[in-house]
Amino acid sequence: MSGSFNLVRPLAGASFGGLLSLPGAAGAHAFIHEAERLPDALTRALADSGGLLLLQGMQAMADEPALLARLSRLFGSEVENYRETLTPMHMVHESVPEIFIVSNTPPANRPPPKLPDPPLTEDGKLPVQFPHRRGWHTDQSYRRPPPDISVFLAVVPVPQGQGQTLFADGAAAYAALSPALKARVDGLEGLHVRPGTGRSRDAVLADETPRTLGPQERPQPQPVVRTHPVTGRRALYMCEFGQMDWLEGPLIGMQPGPNGDGAALLFELMAHMTRPEFVYVHEWTRGDVLVWDNRCLVHAATWFDADKEARVMWRTTVSGNPGAAYTGERKSWIAA
Repeated sequence: MSGSFNLVRPLAGASFGGLLSLPGAAGAHAFIHEAERLPDALTRALADSGGLLLLQGMQAMADEPALLARLSRLFGSEVENYRETLTPMHMVHESVPEIFIVSNTPPANRPPPKLPDPPLTEDGKLPVQFPHRRGWHTDQSYRRPPPDISVFLAVVPVPQGQGQTLFADGAAAYAALSPALKARVDGLEGLHVRPGTGRSRDAVLADETPRTLGPQERPQPQPVVRTHPVTGRRALYMCEFGQMDWLEGPLIGMQPGPNGDGAALLFELMAHMTRPEFVYVHEWTRGDVLVWDNRCLVHAATWFDADKEARVMWRTTVSGNPGAAYTGERKSWIAA
């Protein structure tokens, strides 16, 4: 790529993603200084890499968390301040409110996902494909406009072989659909809702009573196929069990509920999008930063041994360019 940075594509073991580095320099300070000097370099690299960038050796951010916020601002016009939204305060960084804490340690105390059943595929590999792998989602899809970019720092990762993050390429998956299935999903909308509202598939199947939703928590329609505002590529955009509304959805205009034709189509699309050829598995090392584009990727977390291991990860969320379909919309999650 042009400028001072070096971009190696794709990421090892994947068909997309890129490793971005600054030759001849080490550490977060030098990287961010150069990125701020060339403000378009990182967004261009992200687009050229199919929406996933790996930056290594960024562990100085753990001691200077403001560096993570500085890096994040290079990817969009707005970095979310979690103190101003519906985020529980025990999951917000005490001095940098743009940082959301993902950890099994106090005060966040967030448990890891369960092991898949069975824990390995028939050929002994890590399960990635839905429905064997659960938890596939795109960040905050229950908001309109939804966020563009997530930035994730490994402050204290667990040993490799557990606690991975999986990414699936929605653009490549859409391109591989049959013409008949493309015609079926183009123009279709999914209904997304905040987790914990009693509208997930598991909650509906358990006949739980959904809680009353506030005006800023109402389910939000999102296109099943989004056109990326930077690359122009079309990509599948949906989640599975946890962030879709299984009472009124999951797909608008189709039979609702866990056993309707909307559910059947969602299952088909999620199983297709998370086929191994569309998936990258990231094994975390301390100081890794992954930058991913929620407009064209879905991701999932994997199990780790929380009884023996402490895991601390920091995330920021960047917005500003959701695409023409959202032009002029006010934020659905902020009181008018």
